[in-house]
Amino acid sequence: MDTIKELREETGLSFAQIKKALDEANGDKEKARAVLSEYSAAQAEKKADREVAAGVVSAYIHGNATIGVLLELGCETDFVAKNEEFVALAKDLAMHVCAMSPTSIDNEDGLGEESALLKQAFIKDPSMTVEQKLQAVVQKFGENTKVIKFTRYAI
Repeated sequence: MDTIKELREETGLSFAQIKKALDEANGDKEKARAVLSEYSAAQAEKKADREVAAGVVSAYIHGNATIGVLLELGCETDFVAKNEEFVALAKDLAMHVCAMSPTSIDNEDGLGEESALLKQAFIKDPSMTVEQKLQAVVQKFGENTKVIKFTRYAI
């Protein structure tokens, strides 16, 4: 039960999903994390074609006021867009763009995966990429979630 509670606090996923992952992993917490990650990826893939008609625009200005970012994070409904965790994610992603200077969302500019936002290690949790973080959010909220666009300004 402690393991379920710990994974719930880490992921925000339902007890049922966590219990299923732990059962599949024979009680091994690390294997259960991997199983949950696979669930997230599969869930995100199923919902990828859904229209993102709602979302938030987040701004981040670095402490020295020489770098700023505007980022649009989309979701399917206003209900999710108004969720505190969703708004915080948008802010974290804007901060990530400020720190890591990606040039595209998914390498559409052809400059390589290291400059693609979705392929970069997430600055708040380097054990996952930004894409994996978004997949986890899709599983948690049950809605397609994606970075629509971002702009980074620097002096």
